[in-house]
Amino acid sequence: MDDIDLSCSFLGKKLKYPFVINAMTGGIAEALVINRELASLAAKLGMAMAVGSQTIAVNEPNLRDSFRVVREENPDGVIIANVGAGSDLTTAIQAVEMINADALHLHFNVPQELAMPEGDRRFRGIIDNVMKITEKCPVPVVAKETGFGLSRESVARLFEAGVRFFDCGGQGGSNFIAIESQRGGIFDDELDDWGIPTAVSLAEMVYLQLPINIIASGGIRSAGEAAKALAMGADMIAMAGPLLKILVQQGVDELEQYLHYFLYRLQAVLLMTGSQNVNELRQKPVLILGDTAERLRARNIDPIKWAN
Repeated sequence: MDDIDLSCSFLGKKLKYPFVINAMTGGIAEALVINRELASLAAKLGMAMAVGSQTIAVNEPNLRDSFRVVREENPDGVIIANVGAGSDLTTAIQAVEMINADALHLHFNVPQELAMPEGDRRFRGIIDNVMKITEKCPVPVVAKETGFGLSRESVARLFEAGVRFFDCGGQGGSNFIAIESQRGGIFDDELDDWGIPTAVSLAEMVYLQLPINIIASGGIRSAGEAAKALAMGADMIAMAGPLLKILVQQGVDELEQYLHYFLYRLQAVLLMTGSQNVNELRQKPVLILGDTAERLRARNIDPIKWAN
């Protein structure tokens, strides 16, 4: 077990684990405490961390402390800023500078916006905007879906726009259509199953064989699922909802213990597959069965690729 090495290089920095505490919150009083505790754990355990959307803090400077605390608690670690893909260049750069970020999430959440009575309805020019931000942003841009998955066509278009980092944010985690329905959204429950499942989105991204860095997120709740994502080709895995639930309901000590056991189980999977590190894990056969295999075949992707 002592020989298992999960360390990785991400955004030019060394991490002990290929793990991102993914975007959750910011801009409210509770977020200051939440982000401080999450950032402290990220620094202690050797993980990356992303913050929630910073647009509100760009517009209201008195809310910026709930984001800045992340860099204060983790001065040398990997921190990812976050704004919407439709944000202007000035907003994007201010978000990066606010927390001295190593990268910038540009999040895509069209289904959520359409489910909100007050949400956006116009998305013309998003690709051109992403291209502009990617060209001018002082740090790498990460195209991030927020629960509905990225298709290979979307990734190809964003790659042409200059993006080299992707967070698939697939279906299976927090369902923002369902959340908006509960707060009076206009979809009711008709489109609650909308989206590309995380495993399928990840497979589509890997299938492109582009020189990109992939973060797998969306419903990853166990070390076994994390190991599968890494074996399929993800460079990093990310979690948000399960971590926030433990932190809020049980406290930071319980969350730290949960992460320790999670990482132990992830190391155990590597040991049980005869893999000393993630690169060796990727050489092991992965059997893709059931609904996931059928979805891939429907997209002319042969799941046997991963079994060879």
